[in-house]
Amino acid sequence: MTEDDLSERKMRFLFTLRSRGVTDTRVLAAMEKIDRGSFVTGVFAERAYDDTPLPIACGQTISQPSIVGLMTQALEAGPRDKVLEVGTGSGYQAAILSQLVRRVYTIDRHRRLVRQAEATFQRLGLHNITAFTADGSYGLPEQAPFDRILVTAAAEDPPGPLLAQLREGGIMVLPVGQSDAVQSLIKVTRTAEGVHYEELRSVRFVPLVEGLGQE
Repeated sequence: MTEDDLSERKMRFLFTLRSRGVTDTRVLAAMEKIDRGSFVTGVFAERAYDDTPLPIACGQTISQPSIVGLMTQALEAGPRDKVLEVGTGSGYQAAILSQLVRRVYTIDRHRRLVRQAEATFQRLGLHNITAFTADGSYGLPEQAPFDRILVTAAAEDPPGPLLAQLREGGIMVLPVGQSDAVQSLIKVTRTAEGVHYEELRSVRFVPLVEGLGQE
């Protein structure tokens, strides 16, 4: 791929994000700075700038860029926020968040994915991300409460431990649904009166699985 081809693909990439509803200028700037090509390797590298999910190791996927943008936008994260991401995967979503917030904690049940993501973060000089191998459905209680929580795998309902780790005034964005065919992206806001749920759109994510991966 020539330099001109690459520039054109990146330009089309940003245009697609805007046309699919990603309008927050901070989110767009972060997605322009963090090159998705750094997180897509092997036979799928040529498709890094397509608006489509792609397979990665351990039977997981790197999410569709417009969905990454819409989830990040819905999170309404500020520069002083501490964020928990459940489902590190390739590390792409955590890298986007790292441009917008003070600190990102990201966890994944697959040790191999965490190691690969950590190597990418180091290569890109992203020093405000801490990655753990852990069961994401239990969150990270030792670092709670979090200002924002983003989950990139679908549970039947928002996991109780994650809701408990969201501070008052905090926002969690996650897919919920009983099968990979019927899922909704929801925004959860915790207030003094309780928890408010807002349905955003239909999505399709890998399931949130308890326990650690068997690498």
